[in-house]
Amino acid sequence: MTNRQDLHGRRQARAWCGGWLLAAGWAGAFPLLSDLGPHRAWGGCAAVGYLLAALAALLPPRRGRRLSVALALAGAVAVPLVALVLTGRGQSEVGVIERSGALLLHTGTPYLAEPRTVAEYTPYLPGMALLGLPRALLDGLPAAWSGGLPAAPARLVGDARLWCAAVFLACLLRSAPAGRRTALAALAASPVVALPLCVSGVDLPMTGLCWLALTLAARQRPVTAGLALAAACSLKWTAWPAVAVVTALLAATAGRRPALRAAAVAVGGTALLILPGAVRSPRPMLQQVFAFPTGRGDLPTPAASPLPGRLLADLGPPGWYAAVGLLLLAALALAASLLTHPPRHAAAAADRLALGLALAFLLAPAGRFGYLALPLVLVLLPRLPLLLPPTPNPTPTPNPNPNPNRGLSRPWAPHSSSPTTSRPARAASKPSSTPWPPACPAPTSWSTPPPNRARTATTPLSPSR
Repeated sequence: MTNRQDLHGRRQARAWCGGWLLAAGWAGAFPLLSDLGPHRAWGGCAAVGYLLAALAALLPPRRGRRLSVALALAGAVAVPLVALVLTGRGQSEVGVIERSGALLLHTGTPYLAEPRTVAEYTPYLPGMALLGLPRALLDGLPAAWSGGLPAAPARLVGDARLWCAAVFLACLLRSAPAGRRTALAALAASPVVALPLCVSGVDLPMTGLCWLALTLAARQRPVTAGLALAAACSLKWTAWPAVAVVTALLAATAGRRPALRAAAVAVGGTALLILPGAVRSPRPMLQQVFAFPTGRGDLPTPAASPLPGRLLADLGPPGWYAAVGLLLLAALALAASLLTHPPRHAAAAADRLALGLALAFLLAPAGRFGYLALPLVLVLLPRLPLLLPPTPNPTPTPNPNPNPNRGLSRPWAPHSSSPTTSRPARAASKPSSTPWPPACPAPTSWSTPPPNRARTATTPLSPSR
């Protein structure tokens, strides 16, 4: 047994070491191939952290695995995030979220009426502006945070990436049991989460809220699942397919009423969060949130990765309509699969949502390769126990009672509560074949083991005798 556990532990250590080495190679390619400064900075720091994590994974399992995860978190998340925040570097999405928070605070709407450049567009729903409010509130403080030592903590606390990461991690911790905490930390340190967390963080809160809604629906909690869906759908409209998946999951496991209740809470909560901004500035919201990301805005979108939908849209108006048609067909196919084969647990629902989002990102007229990290995380989250070693079976303790029937009252037949069918009653009512009972039992020696607890019924004497 010990040799088998040692062999399994060595295999696990080699698997973790190989995984961190792959992550190090992937991160090390950014300083050589990327044209973006934040990506190059993250890649150089993360590659060192992953290499140290690979070395630590070869240590004994109890210490090596936790040490490797801690080193990966430090090298791929903590150090580059603090460095990028304090130096003010990041993707344009960070500035967009913080500007929308300031606009929401001062004007009541996160959208500019007449944007002139791409950086002035806000392609998110009004809920995303809430993650930029801390920056707007801290910038409004006059002298307490201006200049001197407190400027660095204020810049760190108000950064939108920190709040996006906080929402994502809070959703994961809320939905995962204690046994998965190491796996969650490993997922946060992986490149699919660490890179967007450090450079932009814009898709992480939506991913965490969608996963939280799926787990709550699997636990048959429709109201809280609907609230999580409302929060996710108020950030980006790409989260709206999650409403259909959660509704199908609840309909298959809990019934029609809980499914309708969750859908009603999700739709109503989303409307409450986005309608004020839509009523205040309907045309800017329509242009910036829906037309601009699909390539139909006044300015071209920078999301121009060579995905199938983008390649079709580059052919002209017929290609754009073809891409939109394929996107609608994929949506109809997903809806039909939810009706004919609804998911019955959180993992199946996450896979179905990930498939739908992947098809949407691939067939959209404008997209980026980075968008595919969202469905990849949804696929990995239900499989986090595979990252942990299996719990060893406890060693069976010997039975102190060698006689399995000792201490049990006739385990081979249940007792009867009827006085006419119980064995003592039948023995008492049966006429005796001997006139007198035996005077004394047969003698037994000390070497003879005691008989079983089962006793032979005796016939009582008749009163006439």
